[in-house]
Amino acid sequence: MSTHELYTKAVDEPNWQVPSASSARLSWEYDDGRDRLLALYQKGKDKQWDGATRIDWDLEVDPYDPLGTPDESMSLYGTPYWDKMTDKDKGELRKHYASWQFSQFLHGEQGAMVCAARIVESVPDLDAKFYSATQTMDEARHAEIYGRFLHEKIGMLYPINDNLQALLGDTLRDSRWDMPYLGMQVLIEGLALAAFGMIRDTTDKPLPKQILAYVMQDEARHVAFGRMALRDYYRQLTEAELREREEFVIEGCYLMRDRLRGVEVLEDFGIPAAKAEEYTEQSEFLALFRQLLFSRIVPCVKDIGLWGKRLQQAYVDMGVFEMGNSNLDLLMAQDEEVAEQLDAERFAAEEQERVAEVDEAIRSGAAD
Repeated sequence: MSTHELYTKAVDEPNWQVPSASSARLSWEYDDGRDRLLALYQKGKDKQWDGATRIDWDLEVDPYDPLGTPDESMSLYGTPYWDKMTDKDKGELRKHYASWQFSQFLHGEQGAMVCAARIVESVPDLDAKFYSATQTMDEARHAEIYGRFLHEKIGMLYPINDNLQALLGDTLRDSRWDMPYLGMQVLIEGLALAAFGMIRDTTDKPLPKQILAYVMQDEARHVAFGRMALRDYYRQLTEAELREREEFVIEGCYLMRDRLRGVEVLEDFGIPAAKAEEYTEQSEFLALFRQLLFSRIVPCVKDIGLWGKRLQQAYVDMGVFEMGNSNLDLLMAQDEEVAEQLDAERFAAEEQERVAEVDEAIRSGAAD
């Protein structure tokens, strides 16, 4: 079935074309590179995996409760609209919310794939080109996986959120080679990691938990790459150049905080836009998510050297300034550990099943 048949509303244009003014850069130095970045490149090669085999796609998913979402986390919970909804209506709402979330993940991953390819094209250093090539493959795998989950398990997709599209467009249109790093590796993937982690750590559904844990394991490397490349480069920039990038970060952070709320889901349920905005603003769950949203972004921005007074004040206004002291390396290490632990548990369970099958076959043979 065509994806366009599964969208909740018609997509304006089947292919979104973003003009680019960046230059392709080739390097003739093949024997020089940063040891840390080359080590990350080696890890990127070693950690490649196949989403068709590592993930257990035979696991069933209830499309009307794909994530095990509790009532209290729904934006409509406690409103007059919620009180009028039947259990079937609430199931439909859960389906739409999960579709909206994973659709934005899917669109974001395609954007990440294009940005990683853009980095391969435009970054001047060969070691960065090497790693970006592995990241492009990672992002292709993530888009494949999210697309399969939406098609096969939920059966519904949402178009890209206007504001996510705006941020992605700004990132891709900028001619400076470092902007795909900043827009994608720091802002969009920082947002994604917060959303992935919140669902991964709260869902009791094994398939989405697997998907998110394995994707986050890859993203831990991507964030490390972005930090390393930008930190080195931003040491060379003038104050004026740094301020330009800080303005981009401030605008992007406000855009994500205020606009990525799933209001379009409520509008699809017949709730007027003003009311939908009001209910999402009142949601305690959304307030918590907004805090977690910046848990990956703020320490990364600080680490790469974008920490001017105006940017700091913006984070004070958002109530997330203290997150600049978070240990980003620890968060990334935990992402790796969660995926490895999940693998260990799954393989142990599979081994136990295999042993039980062998024992049963032996007993059956003895009985004969």
